[in-house]
Amino acid sequence: MEAPSTPSKSRNPNKFQSSSSSSSHHHSAMARKSSLVKQTIVCSACFVLVLYAFFNTFLHPTDSPPSPLFPDGVVRDDVFVGSTAASKVKVFMYDLPRQFTVGIIEGHARARGSSDFSKSRYPGHQHMGEWYLFADLNRTEEERVGSPVVRVYDPEEADLFFVPVFSSLSLIVNTNRPGADQAYSDEKMQDELVQWLEQQVYWRRNSGRDHVIAAGDPNALYRVMDQVKNSVLLLSDFGRVRPDQGSLIKDLIIPYAHRINSYTGELGVEKRNTLLFFMGNRYRKDGGKIRDLLFQMLETEDDVIIKHGTQSRENRRAATRGMHTSKFCLNPAGDTPSACRLFDAIVSLCVPVIVSDSIELPFEDVIDYKKIAIFVGTKASLRPGYLASLLRGVSTERILEFQKELKQVSHYFEYGEPNGAVNEIWRQVSQKLPLIKLMINRDKRLIKRDLSEPDCSCLCTNKTGFVTSI
Repeated sequence: MEAPSTPSKSRNPNKFQSSSSSSSHHHSAMARKSSLVKQTIVCSACFVLVLYAFFNTFLHPTDSPPSPLFPDGVVRDDVFVGSTAASKVKVFMYDLPRQFTVGIIEGHARARGSSDFSKSRYPGHQHMGEWYLFADLNRTEEERVGSPVVRVYDPEEADLFFVPVFSSLSLIVNTNRPGADQAYSDEKMQDELVQWLEQQVYWRRNSGRDHVIAAGDPNALYRVMDQVKNSVLLLSDFGRVRPDQGSLIKDLIIPYAHRINSYTGELGVEKRNTLLFFMGNRYRKDGGKIRDLLFQMLETEDDVIIKHGTQSRENRRAATRGMHTSKFCLNPAGDTPSACRLFDAIVSLCVPVIVSDSIELPFEDVIDYKKIAIFVGTKASLRPGYLASLLRGVSTERILEFQKELKQVSHYFEYGEPNGAVNEIWRQVSQKLPLIKLMINRDKRLIKRDLSEPDCSCLCTNKTGFVTSI
């Protein structure tokens, strides 16, 4: 075996340097070639990926349904049309005893002198969202185009359970009407509802956390709120619930059902000669006391119409004319932070002027209310001359922008539209499902303890108010 050769020492130093230099140039050239080859390979790979993406996107689009949220913030019918029942949230609706549904409708009719209950219908009122949700789940799946939830009839298959009690209608069955049947009791109905729920195995299984209950009227279910507070509550605001009973995290703000006709005319201000319009009860409790103060300040303004009026067919006609011919509509707080007139204003394309520091609004993940309404702090609104001066300074172009945005989102507040308020409520309820499952599992391992303050699952509503904005 030959020993490894060792390099001989060069007798010519210059020759050695020349050889090293030549070798260096050779390696440099090789490195450049190698770098060029690598760049060529990378560029070719990127080009192939771009071509693949192009052909895959435009010539072979994906079969999966698109996201329901588009840049314009509109949830479209066709988004859920191709969805299979297996991909939707499954809702089981209880077949409640009639005393919690049809019996309340009959009690309402009886209190108004009716004896023929075969013709009884759910009466129109501002919190009738509970009826539309009930009616929706009673339709066939073919009729429920675009719905993000599917009704199931086996509770074992259900993700969520809907309790279709007419809690808001129950409050107004009697309303101290002369000669009304005083045998009906809303408090009794609430107590009996909880007794019935506590007998249901699926309610007891997760302490009602996977149940959905509509309580649109701020006073609905007030007597038993502590017993149903684990459920997803469909509320108009948080004015009458404690922070440990309701929150934006667990619950859902739903719109009132508007009580005046929707505006169907063209955008513009030519036929809207009134600057600011309001028609409603002047005297309210709690935060609604601001109404009387606003009346005193605004009733002398020449281009402002502000009238006292209660709910009646004649007053609704007058309110329709007023809102349809006004640029702005005043929306002060009622007995609680919300009021029906906000939603009347929206469907009238009358720019809402909201004076309610603690208001919560429906569907804020898809609606930017700064684009459709003007918010004025309570203190600012009571400065002499401030409100009217502020509104007179809004340009026609800006009003048209408000109207265009109002028209674009108005379908969210139409309970009777196929892709209106009902589908949007179900969409938002379905988005609560991961949190519901989290809370159910969390409850299983928590040690029961007494807390002096609400825990992290009961986040409070907004208490910071807002700044005046145009």
